[in-house]
Amino acid sequence: MFEDRIRERLLQTAGLREEQIRDALAAERETGQSLDQVLIGRNLMNERECLKFFGDFLGLEVRDSLEGVAAPSDFIQHVPVQFARTHGLVAVESDGRSTKVATHRPLDVKPMDDLATMLGTECEAVLVPRSEIANLINRAYRHKADGVDEALDDIEEQDIVGLASKIEESEDLLDVANKAPIIKLVNMLLFQALKLRASDIHLQPYADRLQVRMRIDGVLYDTESIPKKAQEAIVSRVKVMGKMDIAERRLPQDGRASIRIGDGDVDVRISTVPVQNGERIVFRILDKTTKVYSLDQIGLNEDNLKTIKRYIHYSHGIIFVTGPTGSGKTTTLYAGLAEINSPQLNILTIEDPVEYNLDGISQVQVNAKKGLTFAAGLRSFLRQDPDVMMVGEVRDSETADIAIRAALTGHLVFSTVHTNDSASTVTRMLDIGIEPYLVSSSMLLVIAQRLVRTICPHCRDYTKDLDERMRFQLEELRLVFDQFPDGVAFGRGCDECFHSGFSGRTAIYEVLPIDAPVQEQIVNKATASEIKRGALERGLRTLRMDGVEKLLHGHTTPEEILRVTQLDVS
Repeated sequence: MFEDRIRERLLQTAGLREEQIRDALAAERETGQSLDQVLIGRNLMNERECLKFFGDFLGLEVRDSLEGVAAPSDFIQHVPVQFARTHGLVAVESDGRSTKVATHRPLDVKPMDDLATMLGTECEAVLVPRSEIANLINRAYRHKADGVDEALDDIEEQDIVGLASKIEESEDLLDVANKAPIIKLVNMLLFQALKLRASDIHLQPYADRLQVRMRIDGVLYDTESIPKKAQEAIVSRVKVMGKMDIAERRLPQDGRASIRIGDGDVDVRISTVPVQNGERIVFRILDKTTKVYSLDQIGLNEDNLKTIKRYIHYSHGIIFVTGPTGSGKTTTLYAGLAEINSPQLNILTIEDPVEYNLDGISQVQVNAKKGLTFAAGLRSFLRQDPDVMMVGEVRDSETADIAIRAALTGHLVFSTVHTNDSASTVTRMLDIGIEPYLVSSSMLLVIAQRLVRTICPHCRDYTKDLDERMRFQLEELRLVFDQFPDGVAFGRGCDECFHSGFSGRTAIYEVLPIDAPVQEQIVNKATASEIKRGALERGLRTLRMDGVEKLLHGHTTPEEILRVTQLDVS
């Protein structure tokens, strides 16, 4: 019997106790969830362990990553994106007779049967983590019509005239907001943004249209133009989603929404501001299905990686990650926490907002209206017997003071701060009123970072024919053409990268350990430039130096390095 065989294997290889297995099997029968989902949901196994177990048990192939894999064109043509997303299925190989299909649900066979009917081939399951499947679905359907045009077509001219007249007559904005074509259009815009890996959607009103713009890899692109007559209905719909006051048009408002795609949650922060031609809306998208990167994957060179790995295993002290908004600080912090996460440590975080869910870590969302600020959260954490704490941001002297005192009393603290480079983080702590002796004895490490766009692998090329502008850029970076034996790398521009020449981003780093000389400078209230000068003499690599190293390896362009390091004078 299947249940007996699986019980025996779980006892033998998964290290679970008899009563845990019995409860899991009972929950499977009672809830209708598959056993793999029960095991993961009850934290009896993490996803990768569960996939490996069922791969061995069922004789299925298991893959950790789908990096570099392309979904077959037959799959994209015959399978609706909603089906792929909902069931977490995507083809990874096909020979015309059989298709290998990635799934993260080894025991859910009905969708696989439906898929075999759609494709007209046999389907063979390959077990892959959910985040990898979500990323491949996004890549696969990026250029397929995604419903935005279709939704725009649904909003026929007479519909909008009718809606507009209802607004004028009855002011019943809520009724207008819930008209199906409008809801469909807003949902499709959000879905399109997720497929394109956009971090933000801007709805910008002009005199004759509502322009949709999306920020992809840090750069804004114009995408759709929506008829002006649909503007009020769309704004109302967005306000309903964000639980905002739909009748208030003269004041800025903030809201939040959580949308569900398949079995993944996406949090959306919404901001509205009244402008000349209506209300301007910005969505900030936080896709919780995005995978948490490891320290090895975020662009650290070997020396910086060794330094960070050494300091994050200290038992107490404070580690700061610094940079402007949108420079990947949170990703770096999560990578550090994932590295040290273990059952032996009690790890607590307070964030605004919680961007990713980490197994085994207690994460708290800031709620200023209810009095739950960073400082208040930190105070309560100290009564929770923590080993490691992460504070989303040090914004004021109160938060800084509690964080530093926590670091001095035997806790490891991670946090972010907004400064231009590593040395100015030290002086920022002094500027907001923390005593120099507390700063010098508590701070362990400062990691400054920026994000640079990487050259699109589909249209990467090299040039030896440098124009005057590129010669000037290399001169500005103190480089000579002889350092590029194959020529300078660039992206020609293709459909995959919106003809920008760039796809994805990597980080450049400046890692400053707070060693004895820096501690002495802090106590003597040295300036940021004095601290940096001393660190450079002892081997500090600045943001620009790290960027130049990535440029020499062909990962990015001179223009990108100059764009993000203009304030890095050294």
